[in-house]
Amino acid sequence: MSNKSNHRARTYFGMQFVTATVSTTLVLLLLGMVVLFVLAAQNLSDYMRESVRFSLLLNDEVQEADAAKLQNQLEALPYVKQVDYISKEEALQEQTEALGTDPTEFIDFNPFYASMEVQLVSAYANTDSIAQVEQTFTALPQVQRVDYQRDLIETINHNISRISLVLLALAAVLLLISIALINNTIRLTIYAKRFLIHTQKLVGASRAFIRRPFMARGFWQGVIAGLLAIALLCGGLYWALTYEPQLMQVVDVKTLLLACGAVMGFGIIITVVCAYFSVNKYLSMNENEMYYL
Repeated sequence: MSNKSNHRARTYFGMQFVTATVSTTLVLLLLGMVVLFVLAAQNLSDYMRESVRFSLLLNDEVQEADAAKLQNQLEALPYVKQVDYISKEEALQEQTEALGTDPTEFIDFNPFYASMEVQLVSAYANTDSIAQVEQTFTALPQVQRVDYQRDLIETINHNISRISLVLLALAAVLLLISIALINNTIRLTIYAKRFLIHTQKLVGASRAFIRRPFMARGFWQGVIAGLLAIALLCGGLYWALTYEPQLMQVVDVKTLLLACGAVMGFGIIITVVCAYFSVNKYLSMNENEMYYL
């Protein structure tokens, strides 16, 4: 009994299964890298957009208590991510460090204004939204001037749009290539069993009964290939982070989990679906047609 079980296991997980799984692993690894790049590019675009700040210069009449109320008011806005208050004294200290000299040594007063440094949510950091945000900030009675880098925002949004289109097109092409490669791998595996499928059909086995072991084999092939691809993907990312720790700003845990989930999901779905249609192809053939494939 034990020998029969071992024989079935070797037949089920034989060299053909190993070869198909390795091929599927390499394809899923490539697909996972593309998904990771696309998600990382989205995080990078959010990071770049949120790096642009509005500088709200306050009137001299604004006191510390009024500035604190204004900061709370700004933080409550849905398009504001973070607000940093810079007092006149802090502004003087920053400029003194930057210039290497204290301006108050030449004049008897502090020439700098208190300000609010406002960081927007990335979804609002586009040209149309920023124009409306600027109008909102300018209308505040405590604010005398609003400064931000208009040209930089336009350049960032333009480049991000172009890069996003290129990455999405690349992802779509590689997804189609991945499906085609995995499908061919599974079809070759089932091709070797086409006469077994025909024999089962002759003895009266139902289509569902014949398909079941092939779809189960495809499922486990997708699971194992997905796990191997995830291990390789995480190993490669860990190696990259040892050389460039700043990558954690664009490749966080959520991004990695989404990429791993996509790899596993694609691996299982593609292998099972391809096995289903490949078996159906041979179920619809007669014996003579199988000889001429």
